[in-house]
Amino acid sequence: MAWAKAKTNAGRDQRKGNAMRIAAGLIFASAVSLCASGAAWSQTAAPKGAAAPQAAPAAAPKSAAAPQAAPAPAPAAAAAPAKAPCANPNALGVARIVEIDATGGPGVGVVHFKQLDFLREHEVVLTFDDGPWPVNTPSVLKTLAEECTTGIFFPIGKHATYYPEILKQVAAAGHTIGSHTWSHANLNNKKLTEDQRKEEIEKGVSAVKWALAGAPFAPFFRFPALQHPPEMVTYLGTRNIAIFSCDLDSFDFKASKPQTVIDSVMKKVDKLGKGIILMHDFQKHTAEALPELLHKLKAGGYKVVQMRPKTPVQTIAQYDEEILKDAKLPTVSSRPVSSVVQTISE
Repeated sequence: MAWAKAKTNAGRDQRKGNAMRIAAGLIFASAVSLCASGAAWSQTAAPKGAAAPQAAPAAAPKSAAAPQAAPAPAPAAAAAPAKAPCANPNALGVARIVEIDATGGPGVGVVHFKQLDFLREHEVVLTFDDGPWPVNTPSVLKTLAEECTTGIFFPIGKHATYYPEILKQVAAAGHTIGSHTWSHANLNNKKLTEDQRKEEIEKGVSAVKWALAGAPFAPFFRFPALQHPPEMVTYLGTRNIAIFSCDLDSFDFKASKPQTVIDSVMKKVDKLGKGIILMHDFQKHTAEALPELLHKLKAGGYKVVQMRPKTPVQTIAQYDEEILKDAKLPTVSSRPVSSVVQTISE
């Protein structure tokens, strides 16, 4: 939510290189997504104690009102592949798996949505916003893997186009992936038109699709700063995208050191007894705090719940094309590095 301090220079430096990657990647993603939409939807979760399963900022430009995506039939479930046992006998692990039907845009997280308070006593959901980001996101992934547990990641669209390889690592580790707008704009900003608010949402979703090369991901969305314009809540309902608030906010973006993050989360979760925890894989202190935080959750008797979608999100072609238009070059080579660069002498 307060990522803006760190991202400005990095975002500028990435634009030229990202343009070429976006153009090539989206062309490929469009073809892959045709196959993926008919393939089995499966973000399989690890059994209790098992390893986790496998499986970007600017003002919003003008846009026409987004057409509603046609509902797609639910793909058939695929058999889950065999999983290796967790190497850590004291791991936090995953205690329970829940499947979310996003039809109609249900809201979860008692800060804003009290109707779906589904967690049992001493259950938590780990959620991470604002990635993917170098160093910090891979560090979070490493800690989650060591604890054989899982989380939900809400990437910013532009960040996904900056570092698609990192977001692919999130998916490969079996974590659930949603979206978090295109540029982290506050959608309650009165200067934004309704079409611009929709574009922020939809370009964010399409950017994640591009970054994942068309692979399916969750119809889960979190508003920046947890600001929920009523019109956009209604809109997400028409798109069958679930809205995520939280039960407790770590406020890790305000932390001056990792211990502050740990103390903030543990104090709040102990008071509530459970909760959907909002953190940021964008933040250095969060990545540094996570190993000890997970140890404390384990010691306190807390158990992780994995949330996965019943069906994948459906993007809108108009916004898939907008991602491609952001690229400066219409075509680039998509050949692998090994076919372009070869060592002939050392």
